[in-house]
Amino acid sequence: MSQRSSLITIAQRLREDLSGLRFGPPVYHVYNPLTYAWAAHRKYLARFGKGRHPVLIVGMNPGYFGMVQTGVPFGDVTMVRDWLEIHERVRRPQTEHPKRPIEGFACRRREISGERLWGWARERFRTPERFFAHFFVLNYCPLCFLGKSGAVRTPDKLPASGRELLFAACDRALLTAADAVGASYAIGLGRFAERRVVAVLGDVVTCGGAPHPSPANTLASHRWPAAMNRALVALGVRVPFDR
Repeated sequence: MSQRSSLITIAQRLREDLSGLRFGPPVYHVYNPLTYAWAAHRKYLARFGKGRHPVLIVGMNPGYFGMVQTGVPFGDVTMVRDWLEIHERVRRPQTEHPKRPIEGFACRRREISGERLWGWARERFRTPERFFAHFFVLNYCPLCFLGKSGAVRTPDKLPASGRELLFAACDRALLTAADAVGASYAIGLGRFAERRVVAVLGDVVTCGGAPHPSPANTLASHRWPAAMNRALVALGVRVPFDR
């Protein structure tokens, strides 16, 4: 790219690209926090997305108790409010799944993935500013897919017919985001994110993967910070611990 786009512009374009997509069964409801939680997402990008970030950390898509509620990737309410100091109004979307309401920052459930990721960042770097001097965190896909019962369906579980346009838009956004932050490394959390990172960015940056911090990943559990540190070292990232 001759002129780098801002992360805010990239997110706006992705929101527009996805706005017209429709997904059939087994998907019955889709949440897009780039719409109803845009104020918080924009603040995250504006506050922490400026400048160069050598290492791009990529998740799969929003968790229901995380970004779906707060608009911030891996957006555990407590970590976003108290450590990142983002606490913006989250609007109610036009339609909600009856079993999956949007409560915004009033949500009392913890997002374990976000608690682990941002907890690791806080423990290692102490302040968000020191962390974001080296890293930036985003999700490959900003949409949360729900089945008829309210069960969350991940992008890799969508029918092939519903993935093509979705992945094309998310691939473009990931590529331009990596350029915008000047990434030299990209690390996908979980196998799906790692595969997308390698497929999209493998020719332009050094790519790898780390275990997902989800509680569903029993191999990670409380040992996830150590696994993340090992994955970064294996990738060739040399970032000092904050003392």
